[in-house]
Amino acid sequence: MAQTNADGIRARVEGDWNRLIDILTRKIALKSISADGITADHMKASAEFVAAEMREVGIDARVAQAHNPDGTPGAWEVIGSRIVDPQAPTVLLYAHHDVQPVPDPAEWDTDPFVATEVGDRLYGRGAADDGGGLIIHSGALKALGDELNVNIKIFIEGEEEMGSPSFIPFIEEHRDEFDSDVIIVADSGNWSADIPSLTTSLRGNTTLDVTVRALEHPVHSGQYGGPILDANTLAAMLIASMYDANGDLAVPGVAAQEPVGGLQRDLDEASVRADAGILDSYRLAGTGSIASRLWTKPSVTVIGFDAQPVEGSFNVIAPSARFRLSLRTAPSQRPEEAQRAMADFLVAHAPFGAEVTVEPGENGMGWAMDPTAEATKDALEAMEEAFGVAPINKGEGGSIPFIPELQRIFPDAQVLVTGPEDPKANAHSPNESISLSGLKNNVITEALLLVKLGK
Repeated sequence: MAQTNADGIRARVEGDWNRLIDILTRKIALKSISADGITADHMKASAEFVAAEMREVGIDARVAQAHNPDGTPGAWEVIGSRIVDPQAPTVLLYAHHDVQPVPDPAEWDTDPFVATEVGDRLYGRGAADDGGGLIIHSGALKALGDELNVNIKIFIEGEEEMGSPSFIPFIEEHRDEFDSDVIIVADSGNWSADIPSLTTSLRGNTTLDVTVRALEHPVHSGQYGGPILDANTLAAMLIASMYDANGDLAVPGVAAQEPVGGLQRDLDEASVRADAGILDSYRLAGTGSIASRLWTKPSVTVIGFDAQPVEGSFNVIAPSARFRLSLRTAPSQRPEEAQRAMADFLVAHAPFGAEVTVEPGENGMGWAMDPTAEATKDALEAMEEAFGVAPINKGEGGSIPFIPELQRIFPDAQVLVTGPEDPKANAHSPNESISLSGLKNNVITEALLLVKLGK
C-alpha cells in the first residue's frame, strides 16, 4: 500500500507529467467549441480524442451520440467503465470536453488555441474549463494503474457550455452506465492555486419576463406628463421594490440560507472588488458575509430591458415596458417555488395600479453537498494530504443544473464537486489559464480519494 500513499502517488504523477501536459496541449488545439455546432464533426473528433485517451488509462471508453428531448441528434458524449470487482464501490467520473467560444482573439495575450506556458500557468481556451478536469481523471487513473480498488464509470459531456439540453435523455437511455455509489464532478475549482476546496453548494436559477403597462397607446409627454408616469419609470419602481434599504432581496417566499457546512473563511472584499472591477464609490449591497451573499442568498438581475434607445428618442410617454429577471435561488429552494413567489410579489406591488403581467421562464434546481457523507470526509482528507494545507470549502453563486438532476435520478449516490480552476483561471473569459502546480495537486488528490473510497 506504500505506493498508494501521498508520496508514492506524487512520484507517479511526476513521472507521468509530460504525458498529461501533452494531452492538454493537444486538447486545446482541437477548438472544441460546442457553440459552433454540438453535432458537428469537430465535436465528434473531440469526443473521439477523449475516448482514446481514456482507453490509454484502462477505461473501456466509446463515443455515443445523445438525443435531444424532441428526438433530434444531440451531443457527442464519451462513456465507458473499468470494473475491477463487482463487490467494490463504483465511482462515476464526470468532466466535459466542449469549451467556450473566443469572440475576439485580440483580447488574448497568447493564441487561445495554442497551449502556452507562462510561469506556473498554462494558457489556452479550455485549459481550465474543463481540460483540467480531463487531466485530473486521466492522471489519477494512470497513477493507480493495476492498484485501482474501485470500479470506474466515466461520462465526458459534449455540450455543458450549451446548457446540456440532451443530458437527461442521454442518462435515461444509459442509466446502467451512470449508476454509481459516488459521483465526482471535476468542473469547479479551488479557493486558490495553493488551497484546495470542495464545492459545497450551487445556487439554482429561474427566469421571469415581466411586462408593465399603464396606457393603451403612447401619448405626448408635454400634454400628459405629470399624472401619468411612463412605463419605464413604473418598471424601475417595481424593480426597486424588491429590495430593502440595505440592498437585500426582500421578497416573501424567496428563501435565503447560510453557507452549507459552515463558513470557514469569508471572501476578501478587496479581492472581490478587484476581480469584478467594482468602482471605488460603489458600496456592496446586502448584509451578512460576502460569501453568503454570493453563494447561498438569492439574487436577482435585470438581464434584459425593452425600451426606446436614446438615439432616436422623442417626447412620448411609453405605454409599456418589458424586462427579464434572472433569479439565482438559494441552493435548497425549489426554483419554481421562488419563481411563483416573485411573480406574486411583482403583481401585488404594481406601482400606481399599473398592469403587471409575468411570464415564467425555465427553472434549474440548486444543489447542496452533504457535509456529513463519508465521501465528503474522504475528499477533504485527500485534499489536505495532496496540497499540504487544510481545504477551505466554498460555494458557487452560479448554477450547474445537471448536478441536482444527477442527484435526483441517483438519490443514493454521494456527489462531490471538485475541479481544476482557481480565481485566476478566467474560465469563459480572455486569457483562460490553469495553475500547473495546482493541477498536479488536483491529480494527486483524486488518486488518493479513489484509494480511500475503495476502503
